[in-house]
Amino acid sequence: MAAIQQFLRELFVEIRTVSFTLFKIMIPVIIAVKVLELLGGVELLGQVLGPLMGLVGLPESMGLVWAATMASNIYAGMVVFFTQPQQEALTVAQVTVLAGLMLMAHGLPIEARIAQKAGVRLGPTLLLRIGGGLLFGWLLHLIYGQGGWLAQPNELIWRPEAVDTSLSGWLLMQAKSLLMVQLVIVALLTALKILRLLGVERLMFWLLQPLLKLLGIGHQATTITIVGVTLGLSFGGGLLIKEAQAGHISKRDIFASMAFLGLCHSLIEDTLLVMLLGAHLSGILWARLAFTLLVIALITRWMDCRSDAFHQRFLVNR
Repeated sequence: MAAIQQFLRELFVEIRTVSFTLFKIMIPVIIAVKVLELLGGVELLGQVLGPLMGLVGLPESMGLVWAATMASNIYAGMVVFFTQPQQEALTVAQVTVLAGLMLMAHGLPIEARIAQKAGVRLGPTLLLRIGGGLLFGWLLHLIYGQGGWLAQPNELIWRPEAVDTSLSGWLLMQAKSLLMVQLVIVALLTALKILRLLGVERLMFWLLQPLLKLLGIGHQATTITIVGVTLGLSFGGGLLIKEAQAGHISKRDIFASMAFLGLCHSLIEDTLLVMLLGAHLSGILWARLAFTLLVIALITRWMDCRSDAFHQRFLVNR
């Protein structure tokens, strides 16, 4: 009985710590993004991104889709996508490229702030996700274009229901989202603690050691990386913040893990979401995974050639 009480006390403290950390970041940023949207900031960002869309073979109007995705989330980008007349003339390849951009860079105000809280500087995060998204989109566009693949017209298999755009509707939607985050945190931390007691976590370390060695990520970040890849950067980042503040993970591994999660997270939910737009699995899953593995392997080796002073000045916070 005493052991169970100790287990529950420790679990409660972990849930409270992670929840408070995430909500302290998410709630102010959600409000700020809404204000920015009301002031026309998203439309302005879309105008800035419009000319860049030509680099990846997309019409300028898709810049607004990516802008909404970056400012809010993939759901918001999808809603904007369905309002664009030109979306009906896109090919499967073009939708796959657009989906790649959305997967690489979305929810940046919240997710970049989480990365900052974990110890990663804002500049590298934005450069990696926005620049990495454009590079990934350009490579997909080049590959599909050279091979003449996925050139058939895109066919939508789903359209969203009408969204309540009133302030009360927005507040209700955000409340539901935050409640869902809380439920996932409780379930996630409970499952991780049980797996740790059963020794499954050590088995995961052993199984993933070759991949982690290839990527240059320390084994201390294994569980957090897995959580982020499968469930999302918010949850993986939330755990990473807790471990970083406790001093359990080195600054180098924090940067490497957050870089990996920045390019490749929530593989299940996000991948299924953009498939509803008509995106092809070859680009949004397999090419995305290959691109991420290559980029992170190069980044960690580049980091190892730089001094700790360089890391502290340009990559990580003290």
